[in-house]
Amino acid sequence: MDSSNNEEYSQPRKTGKQHNVLPLWGNEATMNLNPLILANIQSSSYFKVSLFKLKTYHEVVDEIYYQVKHLEPWERGSRKTAGQTGMCGGVRGVGAGGIVSTAYCLLYKLYTLRLTRKQVNGLLSHTDSPYIRSLGFMYLRYTQPPGDLYDWYEDYLQDEEEVDAKAGGGQTMTIGHMIHQWLIKLDWFSTLFPRIPVPIQKQIEKRLEEYSRRNNVNLQARYMNIERELGGGGNVGKRDSREHFDRNRSSGGGSNRNDHRDDRRFRSRSRERVTSDSRDSYRRGDTHRDHRGDYHRSRREKDNYRDGEGSSEHYSSSSRHRDRDRERKYR
Repeated sequence: MDSSNNEEYSQPRKTGKQHNVLPLWGNEATMNLNPLILANIQSSSYFKVSLFKLKTYHEVVDEIYYQVKHLEPWERGSRKTAGQTGMCGGVRGVGAGGIVSTAYCLLYKLYTLRLTRKQVNGLLSHTDSPYIRSLGFMYLRYTQPPGDLYDWYEDYLQDEEEVDAKAGGGQTMTIGHMIHQWLIKLDWFSTLFPRIPVPIQKQIEKRLEEYSRRNNVNLQARYMNIERELGGGGNVGKRDSREHFDRNRSSGGGSNRNDHRDDRRFRSRSRERVTSDSRDSYRRGDTHRDHRGDYHRSRREKDNYRDGEGSSEHYSSSSRHRDRDRERKYR
């Protein structure tokens, strides 16, 4: 049974490649989308009302041209993940919703049309908008067998057309850079692409190396350098990188949970040092000697004040009131 599975992975399936029908892979009910993203798409008024009116492939393509401005799954500032960690944090998209993006609503709309091979190729080669092409590549990433992905993407690995993937702008990359990342990484902003089985992933990496040698280009190093220039630290497609976090701290940006955690640790260590110093002085007897000296010193100051030799600076008004009340009490 294991050998049959290995043969299945080592021989990528190309079912229906000679026909116009494009086979689907994975969970056909969900398009392999994150459950939270899918639930927000299906419940959004944009999908239920506006996109419901669009019945043809060309109408949806026109809607992509006019409406899509980024490729994130959530609209900017609509997702609240503060205070969430682990599986409920910002990586897997669990436990906190938001306003699902126009791009992902239209991506799912394309899925409901069950695109043919000719229509997908039309998206990939479209000349009007890089977002039309990007949603075509994303459609393949979600719906096609992992063994077929490289065959679809190979001709576009050095595509130089640029697209700004981040909501609000600020993360421009080429089409080639984007699909290369989709072949080797699962992370895409605040969601994950479908997992690629390890045998197929190794095969894809091997074919990428062969492509680099054949075309005399190091795609991995090339795109890593671009990511460093963008300030992503090798993590383009992630909403917040460590380098961005450090840069915000050095520039006086807003405080965050890590700052408070460091402050708590510092205060805790400070208290430990103070407690340790007090314990050492107690063992030496310094604390009792200091307390006795303070007591006798304060008594001398009060006596001197009563005799007219002291000053009001050493004998406060509150002390005078307490002494006066005490004298009245015992008269």
